[in-house]
Amino acid sequence: MDENQLKKVLVMILAGGQGERLYPLTKDRAKPAVPFGGIYRIIDFTLSNCINSFLRKVCVLTQYKSYSLDRHLRVGWNIFSTELGEFIENVPPQRRISELWYQGTADAVYQNIYILERERPEKVLILAGDHIYKMDYRELIDFHNAKNADVTIPCIEVPIKDASRFGVMGVDSEQQIIHFDEKPRDPKPMPSNPEMALVSMGIYLFNTETLVQRVIADAKRETSHDFGKNIIPSMLLAKDRAYAFVFKDKNNKDVKYWRDIGTLDAYWEANMDLVQIDPIFNLYDSNWPIRTYHQQLPPAKTVFAELYPGGRCSLVLDSVISNGCIISGARVERSVLSHDVRVECYSEVYDSIIMERARIGKGVKIRNAIIDKGVTIPDGKSIGYNPEEDKKLFTISDKGIVVVEKEMPIM
Repeated sequence: MDENQLKKVLVMILAGGQGERLYPLTKDRAKPAVPFGGIYRIIDFTLSNCINSFLRKVCVLTQYKSYSLDRHLRVGWNIFSTELGEFIENVPPQRRISELWYQGTADAVYQNIYILERERPEKVLILAGDHIYKMDYRELIDFHNAKNADVTIPCIEVPIKDASRFGVMGVDSEQQIIHFDEKPRDPKPMPSNPEMALVSMGIYLFNTETLVQRVIADAKRETSHDFGKNIIPSMLLAKDRAYAFVFKDKNNKDVKYWRDIGTLDAYWEANMDLVQIDPIFNLYDSNWPIRTYHQQLPPAKTVFAELYPGGRCSLVLDSVISNGCIISGARVERSVLSHDVRVECYSEVYDSIIMERARIGKGVKIRNAIIDKGVTIPDGKSIGYNPEEDKKLFTISDKGIVVVEKEMPIM
């Protein structure tokens, strides 16, 4: 694709959601700022897709509890040259048009029409800041141009039982969208496969003129001001040229990988995807690197290998261990450890996520848990073994994952 064409695309990343279903991980941070995979934040995957696609004009629309996200963008993503017209800008609610917070995804764009007037892009790529996937947006832009589309929506097939969580679409033989239902109770299956539905990935590529017209018209009506609920259905009624782009995965695995990690269980499962023997999401592909901010920390270390009965032995199996971690005579299996975690002797950690600066005392047993940043687990404590006791102190997900909130004191 011509480099000049890419310079005429403005990216807007929606990063202002409250993330209520991820509570307590979102108690003090926006959902896109939640740590993931040991060293990353969730938003790093969307931003890395932009960088790898050579899109270098990016606005991140923030709102709730944005301090840690703002800081991460400042220290980890201050990499562009303003002299070349490149930027990643953090954009909180400006209240140029309304005194209200963002009322929906479309309203977030409407309240920032000033940016479109200033930058004058030909196209606007609207992305979510809380999805895990790899995608070359240049392929989407090429498809959009070839179809002379007003809007193009990337889509993916999901089992019909899961489709009610998404926008479900139907397309004709040319991939033009003929119907779109946002989170329907009874999703329509694909004609070619009654077990699957075609769903929106929450990504929208608009011609700027069309986008501006549609969000202004929507702002004048009593709606949810949401792209999936309001804007796209209204465009279909108006006979705008709306097309579906079938997701082309840069993860290069047998199965396409896209995760909306909006719940505690989905978040835990996506992290556990990384510790499989052959991970279904590949962090190690040098052709599609995932960028983040790297703290200045020493390498991870294990100590003690006393194999006689009763001796201390460090054992780490099928796990992601980040810099600064020390495993001191403990056992860690199928787990993700963020920066600067210490696990003391005779402790056991299974199928868990342990975040930055957590301290796991001696003789601790943890399984099926998420331990947030700065938590100290006292000697001899068990988490994930007694649901009734865990419920008295911690949050329990629908599938039984125990979540210990950030810097929570534990006796």
